[in-house]
Amino acid sequence: MTAIAVSGAGGAVGQSIIKALAPGSYRVVALDSSPLGAGMYTTGTAYTIPMARSFDFVNRVLEICSAEGVDIFFPGLDPELAVVSDAVDEFLAAGVYPVVSSPEVVAIADNKYRTYTALRAGGIPVPYTVDMADYPADAILPAYPFILKRREGGCSADVYAIRSRAELDAIDNLCDFVAQEYIDGADYTCGSVTLDDKCQGVIVMRRTLRHGDTHKCFSVRDEGIEACVRDVMELIKPHGPCNVQLRVRDGVPYVFEINARCSGTTAARALCGFNEPLMIADWLTQGTAPQYEIREATVLRYWQELLVDNEDVAELGERGVLHRGGYRTM
Repeated sequence: MTAIAVSGAGGAVGQSIIKALAPGSYRVVALDSSPLGAGMYTTGTAYTIPMARSFDFVNRVLEICSAEGVDIFFPGLDPELAVVSDAVDEFLAAGVYPVVSSPEVVAIADNKYRTYTALRAGGIPVPYTVDMADYPADAILPAYPFILKRREGGCSADVYAIRSRAELDAIDNLCDFVAQEYIDGADYTCGSVTLDDKCQGVIVMRRTLRHGDTHKCFSVRDEGIEACVRDVMELIKPHGPCNVQLRVRDGVPYVFEINARCSGTTAARALCGFNEPLMIADWLTQGTAPQYEIREATVLRYWQELLVDNEDVAELGERGVLHRGGYRTM
């Protein structure tokens, strides 16, 4: 049985990958820096690992992959992407295939101003964006209201709707942010799979947000949005999963963010027939061309409780490894 390691098992992306892999015939090894990551108890095997910024991160992940016979590694946290991308040769030499894009693509996706400049240069519609490192000397701000968000990282924290100069001046460390034109229109999150520099498929999901995260999503067929996402993939050429977030105004999709990884809605997309992790794993292990049949449906998210024995939490915390049958949610 092929083993797949998934990191970030305590977060939305890692857990979503684990859920999407569940229908397959793969053995999943969950990784996270904390023994309290819920996804650590949903697979048969779990390990605590250092954070991505640690010097030992790559070596420890490779040690675990060797011990567990892991063939494929899905990084599930944004800070891990650049580290894993830079270490691709080390992973491959150890017989582990890391599902990650090139350092250039990761850098474009991780920096919202680089995303803006790359897509604009490629003719992709994007909201007008200003690097606040250039403010106020050389920056012409978007019209109020506009969105202020951190330049780097994919987290939804520190996102502000700015309606006045007073609100802007109240934000600390403005040089770490970008100001982005507000696009008043429907919000979409779109998944894609790119292999051998060719986009193999796209799913379009309209969404509603709660506290910055997707709360409800609706798979839809929209040729214009799908074509836009394919244009983005053709331009930046990621490898594996890539998430595109956009808003539509007057029939035009405006791309405002790219995540060069699976997303927190990966499991929702899998429910609708577009299972990115399984398509990629089957392609890698069996040479199977990605196949999917998207169902237009509504996906409602809800909390699930996971009761874990204290002894297992203690063992994982103390020994850094747990071999058990996966717990079931209610």
